[in-house]
Amino acid sequence: MMLRSRLVSLSWMWLLLSVCQSHGVTDDKPNIVLIMVDDLGIGDLGCYGNDTVRTPNIDRLASEGVKLKQNIAAASLCTPSRSAFLTGRYPIRTGMTSNTTNRVIHSLGVPGGLPVNETTFAALAKKEGYSTALIGKWHQGLNSRYRGDHAHHPHKYGFDFYYGLPFSLYNPCWPDPSRDAELAITHRVCVCVQLIAVTALTLALGRLTGWLCVPWFLMLLMALFIFLLGYFWLSSYTSGLYWNCIMMREDEITEQPMKADRAETIMMKEAVSFLERNREGPFLLFYSFLHVHEPLPTTEAFIGTSQHGLYGDNVEEMDFFMGKLLSAIDNFGLRNNTLVYLTSDHGGHLEARLGHAQLGGWNGVYKGGKGMAGWEGGIHVPGIVRWPGVLPAGSEIEEPTSLMDIVPTVAAVTGGTLPQDRVIDGRNLMPLLQGKVQESDHEFMFHYCGSFLHAARWNPKDSQAVWKVHYVTPVFQPPGAKACYETKYCTCSGDLVTYHDPPLLFDLSRDPSESTPLTGDTEPLYDLVINTVADALEEHKKTLTPVEQQLGVELNEDSIWLRPCCGVFPFCMCDKVGDVSTLEA
Repeated sequence: MMLRSRLVSLSWMWLLLSVCQSHGVTDDKPNIVLIMVDDLGIGDLGCYGNDTVRTPNIDRLASEGVKLKQNIAAASLCTPSRSAFLTGRYPIRTGMTSNTTNRVIHSLGVPGGLPVNETTFAALAKKEGYSTALIGKWHQGLNSRYRGDHAHHPHKYGFDFYYGLPFSLYNPCWPDPSRDAELAITHRVCVCVQLIAVTALTLALGRLTGWLCVPWFLMLLMALFIFLLGYFWLSSYTSGLYWNCIMMREDEITEQPMKADRAETIMMKEAVSFLERNREGPFLLFYSFLHVHEPLPTTEAFIGTSQHGLYGDNVEEMDFFMGKLLSAIDNFGLRNNTLVYLTSDHGGHLEARLGHAQLGGWNGVYKGGKGMAGWEGGIHVPGIVRWPGVLPAGSEIEEPTSLMDIVPTVAAVTGGTLPQDRVIDGRNLMPLLQGKVQESDHEFMFHYCGSFLHAARWNPKDSQAVWKVHYVTPVFQPPGAKACYETKYCTCSGDLVTYHDPPLLFDLSRDPSESTPLTGDTEPLYDLVINTVADALEEHKKTLTPVEQQLGVELNEDSIWLRPCCGVFPFCMCDKVGDVSTLEA
């Protein structure tokens, strides 16, 4: 009897030990790789219906994971959308908005940036023992009071390691054919100015001390010559190429100006190195592509390889680098314990053109694009999530999801706790991704253009309808166009928008391209929908608290004293990377 009792006890101990061991395995914290492409249109990817651009690596990721069919950005421009992605909160809550035409951080010389009291997914993961890194584009500010204070550096927001572009790609950063000559000339002028200045100072001292007799008119001519040389030299530095097109590793500038066509290669090398260093985990890597933002810096190996000019070349090169990143995850044995999430910060830029050549993306069936906060083309973005063995491969979700969902999802899978002193607008994606629930927690979403609300959507419970209500829409120009070609970006207020009273109504489940507005005559539920969304909007407004606008006039004044400088100001040039011909992505 005693032996039997001992056997029973041992059996229970073995069972409890097995349960505990099993519990430990399933509770292992996964590694997290978050990937954001810049300006990528949802219609640019094969897995979302494009059959003319080759994106095999992203398509494979979609086949191995879950594809989100109604994934929505919180804004239609870089800075506010990324702030929402980082914090899980509408930009209107964090101050990453403005009521002016300044809707992004437009220079590294401005003091605005993501407030440091905001909690990012990196900070949440770091608190749970994760090593964290951001590689790539930041665009959330840099300096605040003086050059080098780095008040808005990624380090301030939970990222242990940073390498990348603190600003954003834009036209001065590329193309590169004349860059070497330009830099060489600038460097020679710089040296000439210094030599002539030393000569003039020597002559002046000699004249004043009496040991050298130099006519005063010659001294004046020399001073005038120095002034003119200095003026022309300094004028070259008014270009954004020098002040905004820079690369940094940690707090150090490595390239000023950057060589844009090699940037992604170096970034990928840094990403692979980070994965290797932290292969024992857990880690969180946010890889923020410079692709596919204009001016589309592309390596020679990919130029002319697509059916869609430089933009298509750039998309296909981006997919190539995606393949490198996914291969590194596999090669380090991290695949089965790594959650990978891929998205774009907003829709493709329709107005980005060079003559008749399109330099921006395609947003599929969706109307509008980058800069348009209400129309689907500006905010409807790709969303792919892979976690082998945890998420069902090859599945699709039609329910509304948001880029803001990443913060609560990271908290859920890392065991972290969301801040309790603020509103978090994102929702944990895991129950939806795993099929434990069939409906999204996002019943209502609100679409802001700067600080102006342009539209809202309602996804009623137990209904297939997705209602979209537009209060304000941009005026496309020229007349008959489908974008704002004359201003390059659509505006949020003023004469170039239309205010709708009554508002426009669409059912996206039946009319995803928002082509035919519904009315009280054509839709029996018109009044119910309009009133329900209006009530939800009033409740939403009650949750907003006044905050300082980081993109407003006061915090967007460009100051030369805040601009980063590699070296002794104003001689701000360096290349600490050297030859990258041997770098392997």
